[in-house]
Amino acid sequence: MSSHMNKMGITIFIAGIIILAINLRPAITAVGPIIGIIRDDLAMANWNAGLITSLPLLAFAIMSPIAPRMGNKIGNERTLLIGLLILLGGIWIRSIAYLLCLFIGTTLVGVGIAIINVILPSTIKAAFPTKIGLMTGLYTTSMAGFAAIGSGLSVPLTNQLGWKLSLASWSMLTIIGVFVWAYAMKKAPIKESVKLYEPSTKRMLRSGLAWQVTIFMGLQSFLFYVTISWLAEILISNGFTAATAGWFIAYMQFISLPLTFLTPVLASKLTNQKMIVLSFGTSALIGYIGLLFSSPLWLTVLWVTLIGFMLGSSISLALTFLGLRTENAQQAAELSGMSQSFGYLLASIGPFTIGFIFDITGDWNPAIITIIIITCIMIAFGIGASRGEYVLSNE
Repeated sequence: MSSHMNKMGITIFIAGIIILAINLRPAITAVGPIIGIIRDDLAMANWNAGLITSLPLLAFAIMSPIAPRMGNKIGNERTLLIGLLILLGGIWIRSIAYLLCLFIGTTLVGVGIAIINVILPSTIKAAFPTKIGLMTGLYTTSMAGFAAIGSGLSVPLTNQLGWKLSLASWSMLTIIGVFVWAYAMKKAPIKESVKLYEPSTKRMLRSGLAWQVTIFMGLQSFLFYVTISWLAEILISNGFTAATAGWFIAYMQFISLPLTFLTPVLASKLTNQKMIVLSFGTSALIGYIGLLFSSPLWLTVLWVTLIGFMLGSSISLALTFLGLRTENAQQAAELSGMSQSFGYLLASIGPFTIGFIFDITGDWNPAIITIIIITCIMIAFGIGASRGEYVLSNE
């Protein structure tokens, strides 16, 4: 951290990072609880409705290698501001009552979030190199908290405003974000004249550890977006109301917050993170297996709690790996671009695939079994990504 930065400047910059983080998920998580309403209103099939969640992930995959180049060309801070502005435009366009606008706006939402997703870990690595765990925990907890608020308020807002205005209402967070970050970016500890990143993708592509981090990132994202997209429909099929199912999704994300914050802090103190992966992986397996059965309310709360533990711990660990498995901000940006590009490409098939499996079978159990298999594969790659080495240590 630059010595000339005073405490007020650091505080303002951290506040800016938090406002960026809280804009990373509500525009997506607000869709899951009302996906059935949007599907029925626009006469879509389940696989088509799944595209509403898959499109941002495809945008993540396409934009992730591009975002670091933008950061290098115009500066990380300006790039983050551009990401917010694109997100704002996407939220507004998506709310126009036409299927094409829904898909175009949703894609732009993904582009804006992707830019912020990729640049934030590099910014944190550069600005707070000795506080990666703490800062990652802070921003992922902020992100997860507002993801939960997005899920919880989605159905009540839709009941009051209709789904189009309900989705548009999240632009208020982004507008606040634009103004706060425009001020906070002036307090950045790394100035625009410092060259943060020169793309060197081929080196990462040759690293087995980088691929393990990447596939772990993709599979935990696959599970997050599948669960956000379809858990409400699964719970509704088990006899819960749409509003209750929406609050279940919100609860799942709120219960994940302590582990979202603590996991990076603990991970940064350990030589390897294998026990963390085994802990949340086992939790997820028990939770998803529980969903195979129509359970009473108290058991359903337990299953959702266990799944929430995994979702919170796994995303923050995946993002912490971007700092822990690299030696400097340049490598962190390289690994961030690679893992979020290939990772989100893998994740993007999730909501679509699970919706398609349900369309074919008319039963959620085959879809849930698919999720359980993916969880086992995620655990394996998470253990591989946990070994205490650097991705380019053999270069």
